Amino acid sequence: MSYDYNGFVQSLAGMLVIPATNTDFLTNLPNVIDDAEQRIYRELDLLATIVRQTGAFTMNSRNFILPSGAGRFVVTESMSVIDLSGARRALIPASREYIDFVYGSDTPNTTPSYPEYYGMLTDQTVLVGPPPDSAYTVEVTGTIRPTPLSPTNTTTYLTNYLPDLFLAEAMIFGYGYMKDFGAIADDPQGSASWTKHYQDLWQSANTEEQRKRYASMVWNSKQPSPIATPPRAQ
Repeated sequence: MSYDYNGFVQSLAGMLVIPATNTDFLTNLPNVIDDAEQRIYRELDLLATIVRQTGAFTMNSRNFILPSGAGRFVVTESMSVIDLSGARRALIPASREYIDFVYGSDTPNTTPSYPEYYGMLTDQTVLVGPPPDSAYTVEVTGTIRPTPLSPTNTTTYLTNYLPDLFLAEAMIFGYGYMKDFGAIADDPQGSASWTKHYQDLWQSANTEEQRKRYASMVWNSKQPSPIATPPRAQ
């Protein structure tokens, strides 16, 4: 079943055997949600967290700040420049050292020059080479962190499509909150049980996610088969 914010609060409180109106529980709930969301988003490469955002180069500058209107990029997957004809030119990822060595200065250009390479300077600043001779439009595709679950953002991808995984991970943190985290080492079975359940759910969710990407066995969308030898594509 999917959850909205209130449904999640009620379910979590019920599993922890604590009133959903408990003041301390509600105070710590944002930490529970953050812990669960961050772990799942880091461990599952979800297609749902990938966006494409556009920005513009600065003429004769190697530096480009990633756009953030639809969310702050956590990982960039690809960049493309839109040339004068409107065609999309994919940039080639490279190391910062390579770009510094080959395109070490912001040199004015007299003929149209499109960046061909990009590399990360910081997590939000990109180096490109050669420097653009105009403020060309650039498209960036990558992973963002979605808006967290809250009383004002009452549903997320996790609550709608991975509610079992989300609740299981919340229970790991919630068990620590209820027992105090030091007690987990003294009585590890409760946390270990939820961790095992989370890992089982994560594995099945990851398999499905790879199928969405056509990255399952033999790079197709089929369910992996332990029977077929050798594996078949269809």
